[in-house]
Amino acid sequence: MGILDEKYALADGTDIPRIGLGTWLMDDAEAAGAVRDAVACGYRMIDTAQAYGNETGVGEGVRTCGVPRDQLFIGSKVAAELKDYESARASIDETLQKMGLDYLDQMIIHSPQPWVEVNQSDDRHEAGNLEAWRALEEAQAAGKVRVIGGKL
Repeated sequence: MGILDEKYALADGTDIPRIGLGTWLMDDAEAAGAVRDAVACGYRMIDTAQAYGNETGVGEGVRTCGVPRDQLFIGSKVAAELKDYESARASIDETLQKMGLDYLDQMIIHSPQPWVEVNQSDDRHEAGNLEAWRALEEAQAAGKVRVIGGKL
């Protein structure tokens, strides 16, 4: 068993690969190829985010990598600026549409604070994060997302 085969159990019992491909700073074209290459090397977890602007490319890589979808762990993140139910809910559906996937394995709240405020104030946006969390719970109940999370 190699390191790429090792997994951790999340609090809800879901297994997650120990090591995955992060796609920050990749554009769509680069991300698609990187996902295919990483999967060919044995990676089974792929991470993206709405803020990365590459969900379309990551989704293309997932769909065209040659490994069945249920053997991959794909995660994304609700943008840090989305602190209300409606925009968070719509963003989850938009992520699935951009990626061309029926579900995500994980979706988290990217940051408790919008990026322009990170470490600049004590406002942790509790009310807004709870609304984004409500959208994540709804998506999980609908089968759009398997595991949800966030840093509150």
